[in-house]
Amino acid sequence: MKTEFDTAGLVTAALEARGMAYTPYSHYTVGAALLTAEGEIYQGGNIENASYGATNCAERTAIFKAVSEGRRKFSAIAIAGGLEGKEPADYAYPCGICRQVIKEFAGEDFRIIVAKSAGDYKVYTLEELLPHGFGGESIQ
Repeated sequence: MKTEFDTAGLVTAALEARGMAYTPYSHYTVGAALLTAEGEIYQGGNIENASYGATNCAERTAIFKAVSEGRRKFSAIAIAGGLEGKEPADYAYPCGICRQVIKEFAGEDFRIIVAKSAGDYKVYTLEELLPHGFGGESIQ
């Protein structure tokens, strides 16, 4: 699938964002890099809490940072995760809650990139990862 943005650069930003993660319990660091329609990149790391329900995923951290600064249109998000201090051994896919938050802001051309490295990644549409999703159109 061809994309109109620097996929490897966005993945590199997600890999870098892993260093911002706060994971004293699981030691599983995830980084996300969200690309706005204007070409800006917002990074986020997962943030754990002793009360696991209060934990926030990297994807939502990046999205909430962007939304809190007035951004509402996004082109793509890259996600990379793995054990702290190690390169990702597998692809880290967004959880169900993150997929739902992505749906709130993603258009049909939005891409989700899951990566092990800048050269080893997979690209998906939200429909592929969240078929029959529930969005704003469902309650209007």
